[in-house]
Amino acid sequence: MDSQQTQDAALCERVKELTCLYGLAQLVDRPGMSLAKILQGAVELLPTAWQYPEITVGRIVFGGRSYMTANFKEGGQVQSAPLVVKGLARGCIEVVYVEERPNLYEGPFLKEERHLIDEVARQITLIIERRRAEEDSVCLQDQLRHADRLATIGQLAAGVAHELNEPLGHILGFAQLAQKNPGLPEPVGKDLAKIVATCLHARQIITSLLLFSRQMPPQKAKLDLNAMVEEGLCLLEPRCARSGIDVVRHLSADLPEITADGSQLRQVFVDLAVNAIHAMPGGGVLEVATRLRGDRVVLTVRDNGIGMNEQVLKEIFIPFFTTKDVNEGTGLGLPVVHGIVTSHGGTIRVESAPGQGTRFEVEFPVSAKGEENGDRTDDTTK
Repeated sequence: MDSQQTQDAALCERVKELTCLYGLAQLVDRPGMSLAKILQGAVELLPTAWQYPEITVGRIVFGGRSYMTANFKEGGQVQSAPLVVKGLARGCIEVVYVEERPNLYEGPFLKEERHLIDEVARQITLIIERRRAEEDSVCLQDQLRHADRLATIGQLAAGVAHELNEPLGHILGFAQLAQKNPGLPEPVGKDLAKIVATCLHARQIITSLLLFSRQMPPQKAKLDLNAMVEEGLCLLEPRCARSGIDVVRHLSADLPEITADGSQLRQVFVDLAVNAIHAMPGGGVLEVATRLRGDRVVLTVRDNGIGMNEQVLKEIFIPFFTTKDVNEGTGLGLPVVHGIVTSHGGTIRVESAPGQGTRFEVEFPVSAKGEENGDRTDDTTK
């Protein structure tokens, strides 16, 4: 091959390389292109950029998935480059000749092709890192908006609770005084009892609002979680029996005490158990378990009821969200539960699927984080 032919061949290879890189840049600029589509488009650009496109196939491996040309097959002469994202090898790019060709710079591959595959790997790594950064930014913005929404709702809830407390206290006080009147007609006595019961229920809702808005700090002391669970079940088992629900206990022996507010943790357990009961209108099994996991005590409440879909799961800890009818739920139960758990340095997780029941798992530290420096409260975000 004379000098002119060599220059022409080199120029042709350079044009193919630049065309490949230009095509990759165009892929990235297309609106609505997912990372998977970009990787698949990139691998389809590879064969035409190599010396023997008619026998060249390609593959990109990233994140446990493979993106291949239609005719890709293992074996043959391979040139590859790693995909290193933030210092970690996450995959590779492979160009394969399915038929054998004579050795040149790197096996049958040109020196320019080594530069090209390294550059493609570098560009794809940059694309991946940029996409991850964009996703992290969107996630952070969502979290900030959610936190701001919770703060606003918390301030509103605290204001409403304080405004309602005084008139409610008057209604309850006068109703209880009226009940003490001698010779009260029976129908009037029944009506007064309903007023008192309704006021007490409203007071419980206000307490939930104050807990959610952090106006009532926890009063922590040593607590036997198993004993607290048994107390709660004593209240709930008659209701379970009437509803055809079997209660199954798996309470770990020798469970260490935790530092917690007993009334608040009782509310956590009862709310989770009552939700489980509501999820089994035709009867079922309510399973309650405790165990020690490292330096954390774990409480699990499981039902085999109607379950929840993914959309509902995303909303259950948002204040005032409820799937119940208007007169059956306030939408504060699970947000308050989450707030109590996080204020105790704990975590709460939920698993559910339609028709397969729901499992709540709550973890508490054996030693409270706030014991030495005072109680610490966190956001109720999850």
